Amino acid sequence: MQETMAAVKEYLLASDFDQTLSFHDSGMILSELVGIPAEQFERKTGLLAQQNLVQQGAELAYLLIHDHEYRSRVRQEHLTETGKRVRLKNNLPQLRHILQNGIEGYTFAFHVISAAPQAVIESALATILPAEQIHGTKFTFDRAGRVESLVRATAGYGKVTTLDDLQARLRVGADRIIYVGDGSSDIHVMLHVNRRDGYTIAASESKQIAQIAKRTVSSENALSILVPILEEIVGWSPPRIRAFFEEHGLLIREWDRSRTDWLEIVQVAPERVGPEGFVDVSSG
Repeated sequence: MQETMAAVKEYLLASDFDQTLSFHDSGMILSELVGIPAEQFERKTGLLAQQNLVQQGAELAYLLIHDHEYRSRVRQEHLTETGKRVRLKNNLPQLRHILQNGIEGYTFAFHVISAAPQAVIESALATILPAEQIHGTKFTFDRAGRVESLVRATAGYGKVTTLDDLQARLRVGADRIIYVGDGSSDIHVMLHVNRRDGYTIAASESKQIAQIAKRTVSSENALSILVPILEEIVGWSPPRIRAFFEEHGLLIREWDRSRTDWLEIVQVAPERVGPEGFVDVSSG
């Protein structure tokens, strides 16, 4: 009798970029690259946020188009160079691989939806994620490489429309959408996902976002977002989750499961990983 394979459950996992998949704000990196002090960037973006002049998260886009200092200094190549200088969270390539085909019975289409400039994200994730899976703020540039106009701002409610477009294209049910974010620019999209029975994960303990997300995870390792997914969506127990990480050459050294999951994930020495990717624990 021929065995029938269980249908694979397909999900859409969308993630913010700045301080969710990376450690720092790309706008600050760009500012310092072109000689604008970090405190000046913070002052200008803070003022824009107080004035509610732009969507939350779109402050950098506004500066690139309307602020004389940024318009005169920033060129297209600076955005690309900024991406190269972004420090990404650990094991991001491995996260993408596991989401695609590393969890039996499940597959997760991994997309990035961020207010950061498209060129910055594409440069930062050049060897990890194809451009068609990156949805950042897009600009047109003049012949000198200066920002000329705004094509799309994926900030605030712009993230909601981008996510809805993705859902329609991928034909994924609303209850099979996962969104990961860290700040105020993610509030609209998280509320939207929650309202439609999707799942939200905060990568920051910011009160604005942590009280909205269904789970909060704090870690320097990108694989940490797998923990609530494996536990609450796939339905695995903590021991099985730990074993899964060990099979991929990683150990969850610390896991404080209070309201926030605090995780320290470390790489296992290569000599302890067997030919199938499993950890040899016989040596202690």
